[in-house]
Order: sequence, then C-alpha cells, then structure tokens
Amino acid sequence: MKLTISPNSPYVRKARACAIQRGIEDRIEPWLEAGKDPALPRLNPLSKVPTLVTDDGVALFDSPVICEYLDSIGTAPPLFPPAGPARWNALRQQALGDGILDASQPRRREIALPQDEGRRSYIELQQGKVTRAVDALEAEAHTLGALTTIGEITIACALGYLDFRYANEPWRPGHPKLEAWYARVARLPAMARTAPPPG
Repeated sequence: MKLTISPNSPYVRKARACAIQRGIEDRIEPWLEAGKDPALPRLNPLSKVPTLVTDDGVALFDSPVICEYLDSIGTAPPLFPPAGPARWNALRQQALGDGILDASQPRRREIALPQDEGRRSYIELQQGKVTRAVDALEAEAHTLGALTTIGEITIACALGYLDFRYANEPWRPGHPKLEAWYARVARLPAMARTAPPPG
C-alpha cells in the first residue's frame, strides 16, 4: 500500500495513527511529494491528501474512508465498533474531531489574507465551531479511552493540530479533563510517532 505523506496534515496523521494502532504501519509505503506527482490526479481526480493506494491499485480517499479500510486489515481490535450504540458514538466523535479540523484549516488561510468584514465574520464563525466542539469534548472527556476507536484518534489529532497551528489560542484553559486525557494519549506511539515536525 502507498499513502500520501504530508508531515503537517492532521488528516494524514489520522490515517498513520490508525495504521499504528492496527499494527500494519510496516505494510504502508510513504508516498512522498505526492502533490507534485502526475500520478495522483489520475488515481484521485480530487488530488486529495491523504490518498491511499491499496495493494490492488485502488485509490481511496479521504481520511474516514482510508481509516475504515485500514481497520479491515490485520488482527488488532477494531477501531470502528460493530453496529450498535458504540459504533454511532465513535462515528459521532470522528465527525466532531474532523469538524474541528475542517473549521481550523481554512481559518488559518483566511487569517493570512487582507481582512474585511466578510472575512472577519467567516473567521469568527469557524472559531466558534472549534470553541463549541472543545467545550462538548470536555463534557465527555471522562468517557474517552486510550485511542481505542476512530473517534478518539480523530479527537487526539484535532487537539494536536490546534496545538500545532493555534498555539496563540490555547484550548486547555477551562478544559481540565480533556487536557488530562490528551496528555495521556499524546505519549502513545500512534500520536508520538506521527507528531508534526517542530517549527
């Protein structure tokens, strides 16, 4: 298998973390500089990162699809629970973590552009989504485990991205339970080995 690699992408980090949790990291070949490779748009018309190319040559995207595919390989406990309440909860948490990322990435781009009323309103709208999501996660932090589900992995990657790109907007104040959970899971191999490079 080949996985597009972007060291700073939280979505790539999510896929890599899933592979580590599944014990199949050594089966994935890093596809470096994929964004400049003319093969990428042929395999994935959206040219999205991450893209996973399976051993059968099938291109999968984006991170929720890739992670579910990786969860079908290997013998580790599944990250996607079977049908039932636990599965819906894990998928809901995945959506919450992905939502933090979906609001944070474009906001970072907009902050760097000339500011007008429309842009400022958009930035505030996205920032509000993140604030509400982190508040919601604090309320359920006591239920989070050691990266045992796709939801927990996605949440951890989202909080790590906030640290990486928004250090000037610390999320920890007022969220002690979430802070304690993240401190525990950030040391686990799935997070420690996929952390973006400093600087």
